[in-house]
Parts: sequence; C-alpha cells; structure tokens
Amino acid sequence: MESFTIHVNGAERTVRADGKTPLLFVLREQLHLTGAKYGCGEGQCGACTVLVAGEPVPSCLLPVGDLGGRPVQTIEGLAKGSALHPVQQAFLDVSAFQCGFCTPGMIMASVALLAKNPRPSANEIRAELAHHVCRCGTYSRIVRAVQGAAESVKRAD
Repeated sequence: MESFTIHVNGAERTVRADGKTPLLFVLREQLHLTGAKYGCGEGQCGACTVLVAGEPVPSCLLPVGDLGGRPVQTIEGLAKGSALHPVQQAFLDVSAFQCGFCTPGMIMASVALLAKNPRPSANEIRAELAHHVCRCGTYSRIVRAVQGAAESVKRAD
C-alpha cells in the first residue's frame, strides 16, 4: 500500500492504495463519493465517468497512481452550495433520467462537452455521449437536457 495525495472536488485528500487500484474504488470506498458507478469495469458504459483535469475519464480504468497531481471532479463537486450546476438542473428540468444509474456519468461528460463546445448540435451531443449506456433509454431527453443547459449558460453570459 502506498499513500497518495489526490485533488478531488477542490480539496486535497490523502488515500492509501496500491498504485494500480482504479480511481473509482478509491473514490467510492475511501472517500465515500458514490456518484460514479461501477458498471462494466471496462470503460465502455460511462457510468463511472469523472473529470480529470477537465476531461471525461472512465474512473474504472484509471489507476490512482497515474493521476500525477491532476485534479479530479466528481458529480458531488459540481453544485455550488445549494445551486445545482446548469447541466444538473437541466437534467432535472426535462426528467432526463429514470433509474439514475447512468446520470452522473452522462452529466460529467456533458459538462466537459459544454466546456469545450458551448453550443453543440444534437448530433455533436449524441456523438460525445455515444459510449454512455442508458438502460432506461432516455437518450432524447438527455440530448434535450444538454441543449437546455447550453441555452442556460448562453443566457448567463
């Protein structure tokens, strides 16, 4: 076991793990940040997506020892006080989820997309979220939510 200092949601946290332990397990088991979900364990479903230095990453595949000081943001770190992030609010506004299992990963990938492309087309949103699996099939509402979040951010500018 090694000791690692990781930067999660704006705070430094010290964890003990084998360097090859996936970040997902450190987040869930040691830091009790359970928003990222274990889905496939192969980086194919998107349920475990977090942002690492602003980029969406399947945390089930990223060894904690490979973080190299890059900041991690999880779904728990998006809201500011009681104010939800615009993407979180948009998902609520259009009921873009049913069971909610995929929602944190979808939201994190959408936040990264809007940071790079604040006015994505529906096709660009679908392409960005193509590897995220929603077993409930709410894909059209998810696209609508991301478009709504983009409009919300645009009005705030």
